[in-house]
Order: sequence, then structure tokens, then C-alpha cells
Amino acid sequence: MIVCANFKANKTRQETQAYMAVVESFVSANNISDTVIVFPPFTALEHLPRNVLIGVQNAYPVQNGAFTGEIALEQLEEFAVTTILIGHSERRHILGETQETVAAKFRFFAEKGFTIVYCVGEPLEIREEGNEALMDYISNQFEGIDLEYPDLIVAYEPVWAIGTGLTPSVRDIELLHGALREKTKAPLLYGGSVKVDNAGEIMTLENVDGVLVGSAALSANDFCDMIAQAAELS
Repeated sequence: MIVCANFKANKTRQETQAYMAVVESFVSANNISDTVIVFPPFTALEHLPRNVLIGVQNAYPVQNGAFTGEIALEQLEEFAVTTILIGHSERRHILGETQETVAAKFRFFAEKGFTIVYCVGEPLEIREEGNEALMDYISNQFEGIDLEYPDLIVAYEPVWAIGTGLTPSVRDIELLHGALREKTKAPLLYGGSVKVDNAGEIMTLENVDGVLVGSAALSANDFCDMIAQAAELS
């Protein structure tokens, strides 16, 4: 199983340090063999040996350069970061990243050998149009993406479920993940209002290889609970 925590624009450096101390202690004490990834804000990156992978939520696809407000490969290398989240719906829908931009990031960081957690998902109006429209929408989000890339992880996050407390039905998650499995052999994660109360059930579903958790993972103890649920299933 793969269990990921995406902090988004939450937690200070000090808060992240305290959080990581709890999670790393839990992983060590319980001999967790599942993959655990935390995506903190840039300000909380540290170059320390860890038993939990640290990834970045975004980066610009260059070594360095005149790109105000961005972080590039040179800065990630300083912290030995080799895991990145690409294509999250908040970057697509709030910050205006196009598929062309997302694909360019994917190609760059794939060439650098990064583990890429690649996000896809649909807004509510697309889901309401039916399965054909839904799958067309998802398929378009794979344009320019190498689905055979060996260090790819695909995360399905219905946009309308992120931070709302709403989740698709178990059957809907299984159907969508089944359709994704036909496209790629990469591990498939589910994200979108995942929390302690439903994480275990979601991870038991066919073709679900883990979860990508947002606000519900901001509590270190809750995130450890989800890690434990994953370990029980492995």
C-alpha cells in the first residue's frame, strides 16, 4: 500500500518537524513496510535521513533560472527530494495549469528519475454527464503522459470530493479504478475526502493501492491511524 499526506498550504516548519517526528516514530515502532509519503510546504523541506519519503507539491521544470516565485530542480536537489506531485486539481482549476503545462512538468521530472504521483479527476458537472463523458475527461488528462513510466503513481481524485466531505460510492470508485487499471500498471491511489473513518474500506477495494489524503492527514495521529489500516491490509 501507498499512503500519502498532502499538506497543501498548511503547517509551519516547526509544526512539520513535530509532525514528522510522530509519523517516523510510528513507522519505525510498527515496522511499517508500506510506502509512506508526506508532501509538506516548501518552507518545511529538510535534508535529513528519513524512513518516510518527502515529496514536493509542485516545481518548475527547469534546473534553475529567472522564474519568479517558482522552485526548480536545483533547490530540490539540495534537499535530496526525488518525489513530486503533478497535476493536482487545485493547480489545474485554481492556478490555471493546462494539460500542456502539466505534461511538460511530467516529462522533465520523469527524465530526472523522480517518483511522480500524477493526479487526475473530474468536476461534478462532468460526472453528472455520465460515464462516457467522465472517461473522456479523465483520458484527456493523460495526454502527453507516459503511462509506462516505471516510477509513476496515479492518484484519482474527483474534484467535487476534495475537502467537501463527499465521496463517490464504493462501486463508483471500483469502476473508475478498474478503468484506470486498463490504462496503466502503475499503482492507483484514491483521494478526495479520505479520512480515518473511510480509509480502510477504500483501501480494500479492487485496484486501489493506497490513498492520497489532504486535510484529514494534517493530524499526525490520524495519519498514523491510516498508515496502520494500510499495514493491516498488506
